[in-house]
Order: sequence, then C-alpha cells, then structure tokens
Amino acid sequence: MKFFAGLILGTSIGIVIGLLLAPQSGAATRAQLTEGSITLHTNAISEEIRNRASAALAQGREVYNRAKTELNERYNQAKSGNL
Repeated sequence: MKFFAGLILGTSIGIVIGLLLAPQSGAATRAQLTEGSITLHTNAISEEIRNRASAALAQGREVYNRAKTELNERYNQAKSGNL
C-alpha cells in the first residue's frame, strides 16, 4: 500500500513540476491546473457517491432477503394452518 501511495505522490509531484516548467504562459498553466483540480474534485465526489450507492444497495439487499425469508415463513405457516 505504501508503494502505491508513493507512486501516486511521486507522479503527482512530477506532473506539477512539469506543468510549472512547461514552455507556455503562466495564465495558460494556471488555467490548466484549475481545470485539472476541478476534474480531480469531481472524480472524488463521484467516487464518494459510488461508495454510498454501493453501501445502500447492500443494505437494501439485506432488508429484501430478511423480508423475503420472513414472508416465506409466514406463508408456510398459513399454508399448514399453524398460525
């Protein structure tokens, strides 16, 4: 895990240094950095939403399975006259 964190950090630092030393105007570089940060922020939000949706889906499946089991048990009891 530390390796991947180091890899991502090193890549990020390299990209930032490359952008700062690129042969383009400061305004163009700042615009590019701003656009990248907006994209990064949007991706982070999307990932959080995806995680929450997955958790909600898992919880929904659990509730469904419990309700299904309970209804089947009650149906079988009613069918056999054991109510």
